[in-house]
Amino acid sequence: MLEVYVLGATGLVGQRFVQLLSGHPWMRIAGVAASHRSAGRKYRDSVRWVLESPIPDEVADLNVDPVDPSAIPEEVSIVFSALPSQVAAQVEPELAKRGFVVVSNASNMRMDGDVPLIVPEVNPRSLDLVKAQREARGWDGFIVKKPNCSTTILALPLKPIMDRYGVSQVSVVTLQAVTGAGFSGVPSVAIIDNVVPYIAGEEEKIEGELPKILGHVDVRATTTRVPVLDGHMEVAYVETAHEAEVEELVKVLSSFRGVPQELGLPTAPRDPIVVRQEVDRPQPRLDRWEGRGMSVVVGRIRRYGDRTIRFLVLGHNTVRGAAGNSILTAELLIKWGLVA
Repeated sequence: MLEVYVLGATGLVGQRFVQLLSGHPWMRIAGVAASHRSAGRKYRDSVRWVLESPIPDEVADLNVDPVDPSAIPEEVSIVFSALPSQVAAQVEPELAKRGFVVVSNASNMRMDGDVPLIVPEVNPRSLDLVKAQREARGWDGFIVKKPNCSTTILALPLKPIMDRYGVSQVSVVTLQAVTGAGFSGVPSVAIIDNVVPYIAGEEEKIEGELPKILGHVDVRATTTRVPVLDGHMEVAYVETAHEAEVEELVKVLSSFRGVPQELGLPTAPRDPIVVRQEVDRPQPRLDRWEGRGMSVVVGRIRRYGDRTIRFLVLGHNTVRGAAGNSILTAELLIKWGLVA
């Protein structure tokens, strides 16, 4: 059983890490850290827990540490980071220098050439970059990043489409849940009975990250915030190199499997992509927990001209789009022997 550590453990994504790692067959939470406001108390007393299940017993009585790279025990094998980007930029490189494997949700360093940006079913071989990263930076450990939550959700159906038909251009409009912004991201008076048609920095992330993950593709994104608790919906128009028939495309998406499924990793869903045929699906309330929140759900697949297809895709933003994707990445690192 590998010992792991969660940074930013009291935030929404940090809570998902704690929830999803509870009872994990390969990993055990040995410590948690959060801001100085929370440090020094037991986790149960410092966290404003808002998830569906209770605080796991094995974590509830852990003392919350301050965010300090020098304080993490050497026996920890993996550090999961749910830190704000400005804090992560200072802390994560120090951890990698000390020899820790850092699997991070923070947006800093995502576009660095030697930093893997991973959706495990889509680009697992990008983990080969860690060797170059360690050599170039002189680190004993390394940093792996997960993409923006909307990027992660859209990359899953784009991968089999690209492999089968080729993809030259993607246009996407996102309808993003409020939990994507954290506890204080969107005031209630701004989002109730409303749609906010702009999320700072999100469009640039999607447009930059998808080409890094998938290779050359022209991406155009418009991002919006909607009054939904969990579950990001995305409306995608995809221009393909070869003509795609809807019936065949359904089979291509439904049959897609990646390395995590082949290896039987604990957090891997059996079906990373679930296709719904109903005219009014997917819906966040009905479909966000598909595959324990690790599957994305595709619906309303239609042709638009000879070489353009359009569809909706929904994914749980704090599970597949955040903590769950990072845990699955860590499982792959362990299985491939990249974690001591």
